[in-house]
Amino acid sequence: MANPVLPSSGVLSPLGLDAVSVSPGFWGDRIALNREVTIAHCQEWEERVGWIPNFRGERPRRGREFSDSETYKLLEAMAWADHPALPALAETVAQAQEGDGYINTRWSGSRYTDLEWGHELYCYGHLIQAGVARLRMHGEDRLTQVAVRAADHVCRRFMEGTQTCGHPVIEMALVELYRVTGTERYLEMARRFVDRRGLPALADIPFGRAYYQDDLPVRQAQVFRGHAVRALYLASGVVDVAVETGDEGLLKAVEAQWERTVARRTHLTGGMGSRHIDESFGEDYELPPDRAYNETCASIASIMLAHRLLLATGDARYADLAERTMYNMLATGVALDGRSFFYANPLQVRVPAEPLEGVNHAAEGGLRSPWFDVSCCPHNIARTLASLPAYVATSSADGIQIHHHTPSEIRHGDLAVRVETGYPWTGSVTVRVLADGAGRIGLRVPGWATDATLAHVPASSPQAPLPEGPVIRPVSPGYAYVDGPWRVGDEIRLELPMAPRWTFPDRRIDALRGSAAVERGPLVYCAESVADEPPLGDLTARVSPPAEHHVDGVVELEVEATLGAGDGGWPYTSAAGGPSGGSAGGGDVRLRLIPYHRWGNRGPATMRVWLPI
Repeated sequence: MANPVLPSSGVLSPLGLDAVSVSPGFWGDRIALNREVTIAHCQEWEERVGWIPNFRGERPRRGREFSDSETYKLLEAMAWADHPALPALAETVAQAQEGDGYINTRWSGSRYTDLEWGHELYCYGHLIQAGVARLRMHGEDRLTQVAVRAADHVCRRFMEGTQTCGHPVIEMALVELYRVTGTERYLEMARRFVDRRGLPALADIPFGRAYYQDDLPVRQAQVFRGHAVRALYLASGVVDVAVETGDEGLLKAVEAQWERTVARRTHLTGGMGSRHIDESFGEDYELPPDRAYNETCASIASIMLAHRLLLATGDARYADLAERTMYNMLATGVALDGRSFFYANPLQVRVPAEPLEGVNHAAEGGLRSPWFDVSCCPHNIARTLASLPAYVATSSADGIQIHHHTPSEIRHGDLAVRVETGYPWTGSVTVRVLADGAGRIGLRVPGWATDATLAHVPASSPQAPLPEGPVIRPVSPGYAYVDGPWRVGDEIRLELPMAPRWTFPDRRIDALRGSAAVERGPLVYCAESVADEPPLGDLTARVSPPAEHHVDGVVELEVEATLGAGDGGWPYTSAAGGPSGGSAGGGDVRLRLIPYHRWGNRGPATMRVWLPI
């Protein structure tokens, strides 16, 4: 099955790219743009900055110590997209592999001398994931042979001992290779890597061992901590190991860590990682909007983890977080033209960034850039969008479940349906049956959709004409099910409430007191100011119903606000309640809000999600 995650057991079974076809729409358009533009953009830049030439042996070697992994992620994206450029690039990579399976353009002469920072096993992980993608989409070829030889080398070198890698990812890669090949040693190697972490297995560093989750064993951790991408990749691999070994205690440990992290260390957009200095989670409720790091790769890792937990448990809350993160982080990470990207994703930008045409050496938020010194994010976006249809729906013994509402066709067994929707701009979702069949069809009702309704509309026929009106019933957040048997033309109609809503922060989030944000459906909204538009640094919004405006198929909002004018001379007061928003001379305005994922597409801008109220 063409799927990036294919567990042997779980409450739900994934449906892959061979069962789900995403049609034009919010995600379908992005998947097509990714295949037609973004993948080629990444390959062109890798040639320009020298990362692909590294595999040809060109000297001096260029790029960071982990740049090989970017080429492997690009190969994975090409595999899922069935991209014609893959065979030639795979052959280039294959030429760099040594006789015993070792492959790394940076460390060949000094293997495994820096497991804390060297990223050798991390690079293997992405190579193996690319190989798995190719095996499932195409079958054995040059790329898959390179990946298997590398995995076998890892098993020979690391099966005994206590070593592991400073950057997790090989754990979930090895489990997936086990799933596709049935070779037990890959699963055992992954299990040992998981069990070694936190003993400790790595040297201490200035950031502390928590930076790479080596401060305590996985089972003892209470929450995700340290470098956000590392933590979420590790947790994904741990779920994979737990599922394949039947280790319920290990799975429960990750579920508890996820629950606390979502409740206390996750931004409104689904972004994770509050600190710039080490790209890490902060402490509980440390969620500053302007200094939020929220790396795009961390959001993709969060989607990977949520999807795995959804498959293992069937719990809708995992799909809820995946949806939030997909619409407000994954979609934000790449520009509308598919050629520039965000690395960090703060929720407030105070000063417009200077335009940049070349490589961004800072990777800070507030600037869409065509390339970065560390370009994990563009490649991660490319491989995720290429495989995104595999996240849309699942199956179980009694039918199918649709988790993400997007125009698509889904086929499983004798069930075949077409999903028609304008989501996320509209809340109407119609599932039309394409073939006679049997089974239960489930549709996810998001957690915010407290007034959703569902109707089953049987197809009309001369023997059974359509009734005067279908029975409409309220449905609660979670999953709404309708049982067959089904005839061609039967419909399920889900209506989700799409009125804009104000969202308020937990009082324990110090940085957000006195503010609120606006959401509509799965989308978080923000205020953006470019050029001569009103500044955002001195405004106060009124909590009143936002007005909707439809602009070129996109829903924008307006809220009432007041802009201050001038300084009061001192930003503090002994009076209860503090100074009002701005001194005399301010004025009432209609503040335009756009979906967060669309900000930064009009040039340098200031932006804020959380509005003082």
